[in-house]
Amino acid sequence: MSSEHHEHHHSHEHPACETKNASGPVLTIRAHSGLSGDIFLAGLLCMTETTPQQLEADLSSIMPELAGSVQLVRKEVNHIGGWHASVTLPHQHEHRTLADILSLIASGGMSEKGKALASRAFTLLAEAEGAVHGLTPKEVHFHEVGALDSILDMCMTCELFQRLSPSLFVVSPLPVADGFVRCAHGIIPVPAPAVLELMQGIPVRPFPGEGETVTPTAMALLKALDATFGPWPAMKVEKKAIIYGSRVFEDAPNGAVFACGSPENA
Repeated sequence: MSSEHHEHHHSHEHPACETKNASGPVLTIRAHSGLSGDIFLAGLLCMTETTPQQLEADLSSIMPELAGSVQLVRKEVNHIGGWHASVTLPHQHEHRTLADILSLIASGGMSEKGKALASRAFTLLAEAEGAVHGLTPKEVHFHEVGALDSILDMCMTCELFQRLSPSLFVVSPLPVADGFVRCAHGIIPVPAPAVLELMQGIPVRPFPGEGETVTPTAMALLKALDATFGPWPAMKVEKKAIIYGSRVFEDAPNGAVFACGSPENA
């Protein structure tokens, strides 16, 4: 996909703009060693202080099959405690197209802003996957558990993000490593091609480990949620959490720090 395409795409008004709230909180993610859909989800569950009962209701509103599939649990890495989204997905044999997923989002019980953000995230991901494989976004298929996993992470993250409605969303430059990842297409180098496609205009920095640090789901969410990139914003910290992902890196916890609060001048 050409850089002109990205510039053109970002010049349009999009649903993320609607979530901006001039008096809303400041949200920052400091991705010290990575960012994935489950890290995004766990971080926003902490920032919104979502109860297990509310989580169940939200999951059921997206897809009844997702009920009971997520638990926010304590996790310790190198003797430092944090939070992790433990996900257990039902097995499905469906291969979903972008149209299938957009229809599922539209017919679900999410808020209108949440639906708009999730639809944008999936469209961005389909565009990136299509560019990599020489397909139109409509021809891209999201396969089995990968599709269900992405539906869960993207839809829940977008719903929680619009609920938080930050006035400013700042993310650290993304850590990027060499190495490889195993996927449906075999062993491929990292950043994965879809991540590389979405990386246009995104600040990155080296990570001393090896392997996938940023997933396609996370990259699509960052773009859909209109993240800006830079150092810690000026804010009064009111909520914070250390979030761990599922991957393991030698000598480094896989995860990010989430913090939310009021603007310093508020």
